[in-house]
Amino acid sequence: MVEGLDNVVFVVEDRPEDGSLDLLGLYEGTAVTDRGQYGFGELPDRIILYREPLLATAEGDRQELLDQIHVTLVHEIAHHYGIDDAELHRLGWG
Repeated sequence: MVEGLDNVVFVVEDRPEDGSLDLLGLYEGTAVTDRGQYGFGELPDRIILYREPLLATAEGDRQELLDQIHVTLVHEIAHHYGIDDAELHRLGWG
């Protein structure tokens, strides 16, 4: 388990709602840095991985697919902690 991830579910869907292959993952929720009191009964945040776009980036290479899944998870978990895209790009995770 990743330390501090509380009330987060991980979901795999085929594609984003718009059907594109450009988006590999998505964080839906309120970043830890933007939350007030977070208590019982809150719906969980969601981290979504998009299967078809991830497969398209790997072009049949299993290790490349695993590496891209790892990068995508780090990216979306970072959003959970309030790290924006600009900072992720600066850190090399964009």
